[in-house]
Amino acid sequence: MKTNKTNVTTYKLVVTAAMLALATVLNELASFESPFLMGGGVTVFSQVPIIALSWIFGVPWGLCSGFVFSVIQALIGIKNIACAQTIGGYIIAALFDYIVPYTMLGLAGIFKGKIKNTYAALTTGSLLVCVIRLCCHIITGVTIWKAYCPKDMTVLGYSVVYNASYMIPETIITIIGILALAKFFFPRVDENGMIKS
Repeated sequence: MKTNKTNVTTYKLVVTAAMLALATVLNELASFESPFLMGGGVTVFSQVPIIALSWIFGVPWGLCSGFVFSVIQALIGIKNIACAQTIGGYIIAALFDYIVPYTMLGLAGIFKGKIKNTYAALTTGSLLVCVIRLCCHIITGVTIWKAYCPKDMTVLGYSVVYNASYMIPETIITIIGILALAKFFFPRVDENGMIKS
């Protein structure tokens, strides 16, 4: 029994490492750049691997995976964090542009078993985490990046429009990707995430 648990844990760690690598690669492949001032590219299914881990292995595992992903993204985006002008700004940028939103992707499996329809549960969970991510980016837009706000807009209005310009397409792409996995892949794995024989 102990060997079995060890095998399952090893399997989960290997799958998680592969999914984190996939998410990182996909996050670097922006298919659409925001028409506004800077940043905000829409990625090709980069959130899907973390959401899939949350669904297959459970929310605690998903949150831990999301946290690791957030640290990787923060390291990749260190130049963006460095643009903040104060220590408080660095902390806000690190937390709300990286750590909190990417960690929260691991919350997406929260409706598994609570909403009977798998597609509805995944859609609701994915929508929830994308809204959380949008809110986090709006916070940094209002607090850190307000200098980029055009004179004819309010800071909040600019932050909402700017961040929604990439988060709405990102959310749609994410839901399409996770529902495709739900149809073609999730039925083929057991409760430990192993391929059924």
